[in-house]
Amino acid sequence: MKLFKNKIFLLFLPAAIFMILPFYGFFHALTQSTGGEGLAHYEEILSSERFLSSVWFSIRTAGIATIISIILGLVFTKLFHPLLNNTFPRLMVWIPMLFPHFVWGYMVILIFSETGWMAQTLVAAGWLGDTSNFPVWTRDPEGIGIIVTYVWKEVPLVILLLFPVYASIRPEFYALVNSLGGNAWHRLTTVDLPHLLPVLVESFLIIFSFTLAAYEVPALIGTTFPEMISVLGYEWFYGSSWEDRPLAFAAMVMTSLFLLILTLIGYFGLSRRRWRAMRGDRA
Repeated sequence: MKLFKNKIFLLFLPAAIFMILPFYGFFHALTQSTGGEGLAHYEEILSSERFLSSVWFSIRTAGIATIISIILGLVFTKLFHPLLNNTFPRLMVWIPMLFPHFVWGYMVILIFSETGWMAQTLVAAGWLGDTSNFPVWTRDPEGIGIIVTYVWKEVPLVILLLFPVYASIRPEFYALVNSLGGNAWHRLTTVDLPHLLPVLVESFLIIFSFTLAAYEVPALIGTTFPEMISVLGYEWFYGSSWEDRPLAFAAMVMTSLFLLILTLIGYFGLSRRRWRAMRGDRA
């Protein structure tokens, strides 16, 4: 009763309202994928070589793009965060965030495709005999074009998330490490990482989840096999066979559960670390 008297519960209403649509979509997909046939559709896709190849390709591509984005964003923020206190450099870094992902996908095609600007420039300079000799970086089975697009787009997001943390770290911490004979590695591990770890985990979960489930960039510059799981689900849902539609729902349910489990692991891992820090444990 005290909860309702103080109206604290009203603070949860925006989050509850926001989550209605995602939960409805999830349970609707779960119903459509199991209705009348139980787990038969899940057994079918788990025995499908096309689906398993798509899962591995999606996780590998999203993981590589996410890790590279975080590393580049971390290095850039570490080296140039004093400059980001000024408005103009900060705006220049965050300009890529103003454009949708498919715009950067088109930019990757224009620059890195076999007939793109880079190939044409190398041929004009005499370094390539023909554009056909240029490496296949778009619509390639390794997902290089997809990775380049997401790295290009997500590095500014990582900088945006890390910059406030670096701005809040007191210079005295670094001075203390230096006075004890520490080097750059010690400053990174004893000062930077304890402050940055929660944000790095959150950044990884945000970028990885979006990259794994996004459709437009893989559909634009991806291959027909292997394909990202979002593209495969789209083909099953909008394909000519109505029998494949439950497979799309099953694939999306499994993707959602995978991301939910990954998020819970990250959350409880950070919570356990905070609890140990409060108790004074080093482990």
